[in-house]
Amino acid sequence: MSGTDFAAPTGARRAAHPALILLIIAGAQLMVVLDATIVNIALPSMGAYFHKTQTDMTWAINAYTLAFGGLLLLGGRAGDILGRRRMFIVGLALFSFGSLLGGLANTFPLLLGGRVVQGLGGAIASPTALSLVTVSFPEGKERNRAFAVYAAVSGAGAALGLLLGGILTEYATWRWVLYVNVPIGVLLVAGSFFYLHESERLKGGFDFLGAAVSVGGMVALVYAFIHAARDGWNNPQTYLLFPLAGLLLVAFVLIEAFVAEHPMMPMRIFENRARAGAYIIMLVVGAGMFGMFYFLTFFYQQVMGFSALKSGVAYLPFPFVIAFGSQTVAKLLPRVGPKVLITTGSVLMTVSLLWYARVDPSTGYWGELLPGLIVLALGMSMLFVPLTVVAVSRVANTDAGIASALLNVGQQVGGSIGLSVLATVFATSSRNAGKTQAADLASNPTALQHLQQLNVEHAGGPKAPPAAWQDSAAVHALHAVQAHGSAMGFLAAAVFGVIAIGAALLLINVRKTDLPTGEPADAVAGAVA
Repeated sequence: MSGTDFAAPTGARRAAHPALILLIIAGAQLMVVLDATIVNIALPSMGAYFHKTQTDMTWAINAYTLAFGGLLLLGGRAGDILGRRRMFIVGLALFSFGSLLGGLANTFPLLLGGRVVQGLGGAIASPTALSLVTVSFPEGKERNRAFAVYAAVSGAGAALGLLLGGILTEYATWRWVLYVNVPIGVLLVAGSFFYLHESERLKGGFDFLGAAVSVGGMVALVYAFIHAARDGWNNPQTYLLFPLAGLLLVAFVLIEAFVAEHPMMPMRIFENRARAGAYIIMLVVGAGMFGMFYFLTFFYQQVMGFSALKSGVAYLPFPFVIAFGSQTVAKLLPRVGPKVLITTGSVLMTVSLLWYARVDPSTGYWGELLPGLIVLALGMSMLFVPLTVVAVSRVANTDAGIASALLNVGQQVGGSIGLSVLATVFATSSRNAGKTQAADLASNPTALQHLQQLNVEHAGGPKAPPAAWQDSAAVHALHAVQAHGSAMGFLAAAVFGVIAIGAALLLINVRKTDLPTGEPADAVAGAVA
């Protein structure tokens, strides 16, 4: 980047070096990316504090992803119309406040409330951050370098979140995985106020009705699955929730197609077969990947006995393999085309999940879990860049932003819905395995009583045992229950991988000659990676 200072355009209080502007924007992205991994490591500790089962704790993830994914397009639209700098500051402030609220939570609903506010803030800040890179740096080498830094920060944030989440949970408390966002957010808000300039505002309106109906439909669907996991399928509420979710989601499509004057998801985006296929693949990839990380975190800590810090370190190969693999894929893409890479990535994802479906209480890390993690990372690295390129291929300039943003929406929404589906599989399988283990302990009344106190025969899923019970017969039985439920969850996640393979083979028809070429395309690919 040039060493000259930017003049202070409208809205900026002070002139700023380009590096400072990029530091502020990349810092916001770091905070959002950090949250995706840092909270995951702390989930078992959160569940123990609030006395919630593994199934209940899916809401700590879903509360964030539903708000983030469901309102992401509306957040990007708000930046275009109300000003990107202004909404960037609003998003950062909301994210910081939500983090503080969640960290202070002494009840589970208050924690979920904080996570929803975090998701809302992320939905506003994240799309405006990438837009601010575009408007703050001139097209060419400076913008490409900015994208490269932005990409590096995104990758480093995932790895840093794993380590920081483990350290804070292990040596402080789970609350600090949320508190850590607050000082970062305050500094970024102040920096944005003084040094970022305001973008040109576009004219238009908001699709509030579409946003409300879509989020309502997704919440109803996720709640339906979690309700079925806890209370069974033969329940009046279950029968009502699924049709309600279906009606709301169908209504959302109709609103976007025929009612909304400014639809946040225009139906013309899906007219291209390959683009629609990219969205389907990202949806099911998110479903499988979110579930894998969720189950594996609990397996690390509650079956294998890993500490929070050791769990974070155990995940570290994943972001590093993706970071290096995505750069290689960006170079291979013009030579082999997206279909080969997307299909291969989907196959690797499915293979890794089937590999994980073999877990049992004796499963080890180095010989069994680590190889699956590396294979999954290789698969993901073959998916993210090609899917983004396919999503923006042959799209009108006016729709390029929403075409790429829908991939992020699909990943978040797919992750939330997929996690609820897999949690239902886990809870049902754990309940059945719990009955079997209880029968095996019939001759040991004390162990049987302890096992029943751990909730293994209930659809909500098992609870963590007290420390005093370690190495007891009940705990060994509990580990068998959790391992069986996790294995069935991984097997169900592999079904999402099979769907991704089918969609790649049938729908992805973008040729090598259709791909953009040159340095700008490489920079975009790097930012996605």
